[in-house]
Parts: sequence; C-alpha cells; structure tokens
Amino acid sequence: MAKRRPPLSLYIHTPWCVRKCPYCDFNSHESGRRALPERDYLAALLEDLDQDLPLAGERELVSIFIGGGTPSLLSPEFYQTLLSAISARLAFAANIEITMEANPGTTEYHAFSGYRAAGINRLSFGVQSFQRAQLKALGRIHDGEEAVRAVEQARAGGFDNLNIDLMHGLPGQTPALALDDLEQALALAPEHLSWYQLTLEPNTAFYARPPVLPEEDTLYDIQELGHRCLEQAGLSRYEISAYARPGHESRHNLNYWTFGDYLGIGAGAHGKLSDVDRQGRWTIERRWKTRQPEAYLQRRWDMRGFVAGKREVPADELPLEFCMNALRLTEGVDAARWPAHTGQPLGALQVLLQDSVKKGLLQETSNRLQPTPQGLLFLNELLADISNG
Repeated sequence: MAKRRPPLSLYIHTPWCVRKCPYCDFNSHESGRRALPERDYLAALLEDLDQDLPLAGERELVSIFIGGGTPSLLSPEFYQTLLSAISARLAFAANIEITMEANPGTTEYHAFSGYRAAGINRLSFGVQSFQRAQLKALGRIHDGEEAVRAVEQARAGGFDNLNIDLMHGLPGQTPALALDDLEQALALAPEHLSWYQLTLEPNTAFYARPPVLPEEDTLYDIQELGHRCLEQAGLSRYEISAYARPGHESRHNLNYWTFGDYLGIGAGAHGKLSDVDRQGRWTIERRWKTRQPEAYLQRRWDMRGFVAGKREVPADELPLEFCMNALRLTEGVDAARWPAHTGQPLGALQVLLQDSVKKGLLQETSNRLQPTPQGLLFLNELLADISNG
C-alpha cells in the first residue's frame, strides 16, 4: 500500500444564526440581527489554523466548506480577508471548490457578488421548503418567495454552481406537497440538490416536543416519488441524500465519504486526520474545537489553544467507520481499500456482510462495497448488521 496521505479539505464553522431552528442540532447560537464580532472571529480563525498547520504536511487543499450557523451573516470583506490569508498559508488545488452555506433572507445582491469576488465559487442554500406552513413549522425566517429571489440574486452575482437543501417528511407534509417543493426547486435549475428526511435529534426543541410527522407509508411514497422526479429532471443520485448534474457532485462531501482528511477551524469545528502506522495500516484521529463562541474567542489568549478534545479511533471501530462513509455512496467503494483502512483481511469483510447481502441490502459483488437501493433506504439497519457482526 502506498503510504501517501489522503486528500485534505478545510471546514470553517460560523456559529451564529438569526434564530435557532427547532430541528437543528448543529453548534449554532442565536444572534438576532445584532452586529457580529467579525474582526475578533477572523483573528481567532487564523490563529486556530496556524496551530493546525503542522497537521497538513505538504498537502494542498482540494476544498473548503464554510458552514454554520449562517455563514452569510458575515460580510464579503470578512471572507475576502479570510480566504486570502488561508491561501497564504496553504496551497489551493487548481480546481479548488469553495462552498458557503447561505440562508434566504440574510443576504442581498451586492453581498452575493462580493462573496463571489472573495473566491467562493459554490453556494448551498438552506431552503428546506417553499411551503409557508412547513417553513413556519420548521422555524425558518424566510418564505418561498424570498428563497426564489435569493437564488436569482446569487445567479446575478456570478454564481454558476448552486446547491439547494430541501427536507421531506415534514409536519403535515403530503406526497403532493413534497413533490411541489421539488418542482419549485428544479425550476431554479440548481446544479446540485440535497434532499433529506427530517429526523428528531437529541438536544433539539423538536426532540423535547415532537411534532406530528407523516406515517411510514406516506414517507415511503414521498421518497419513491421524489427519487423518480429528481432522476427524470437529470439529477443523478450519488449519495444517500445528494443529487447532482454531471460534474457537479460536492467535492468536499465526497472527500469526507471517501476517507479524505479535513482540518476544522471555528467554534465547535471537527477535524479528521489520518496517518499510517508501522504495520502500514491507517490510523484516524478525530479532534474538535471549543464550542461556545465566547469561549472560542477567549482561546486566542489561552495557552491551551483551541482544541477541546481529540480521540484516536480504536482499531475495532475502524470497520464501522469505513462502512458509515462508503455505504452513503450509491456506487460504494472499491473493496480493495478495506484492508488498509481497517487492518482486516478482505475475507473478514465477506463474513461481516453476508447477512446484509442475504437481506438484499448490499450488492453481491466481490470487488465493491456497494449498497442496494433497499440498503440506501434502510442504511441504519445495514450499519447495525455491520456493527453487530
């Protein structure tokens, strides 16, 4: 096995949003409409990156993803300075993908053109739905018309690579309403569309006070009709909840799912770094940064640095770690990668997965680890089989 380290990405976290949504379990903190501490946060991000630079080695960045929270609450000037400073520290791949999440209702035309001029070349819009009732239930601050206007303004501002995030399985949602959301999104001709089911996550308002969600049969109908609608519109499903026009798959997310590395800077950001031990086996370290924005900003003056914790993934967890990524992809991955990433022989993979093949959750193939359409639908069951195997 070549001991070349995996491709490297950078994740940048923006911890503020106008209002916390009841389904959100991300590290986001309500700011209302007050001014954000851009100057201090910029300085902290760059100091955070400087502390992580030795982890990059000689690798260039293949992608940058700016997530949140709501990154579009920060100014184009902030990102111009930030990205310029990052490029002075780390080489950018010639075709680097730089994505920023944006929420409708938090930006105007001049901001989009400013983001594009700063070097951001892909936007991901958190639309979730175009229906007024569903948006209200989700606690979103925009309406459908604002979502359409935001996409149009982004196009006018120079963006030719857009993702739209939509949810399904929403309170009160019928198959017809779910399809209407997809059709309105497709009318905006996005290059990429993320379409995922609402789940009730711990430590959220929805988890504490669950809304009434569609029944299982309705959810199944929504998924079947939605997948068919997206495929007919020319967006191919390449990941469990991601669809793209040819050549517009998210390079940043693909780096996650194909075992790439990433640095994480910002309040609560996570990173993952790989290395090779003396036996030629990958080792994986996960690390995370201080979560609270105020505490994160204070870490600039703290000798402990920004890292809140780190953990090496134990050897017995590497098979599940491998599968949790590989089995998100509709095409799966080459099974020959299994030994290097898990320290186990290929024969162990066949034993581990035989029950899932019998259940019709995995393709029966000797050279790929690939879920069936049924396996994508019941991914948690598939992973449970592997975890218990």
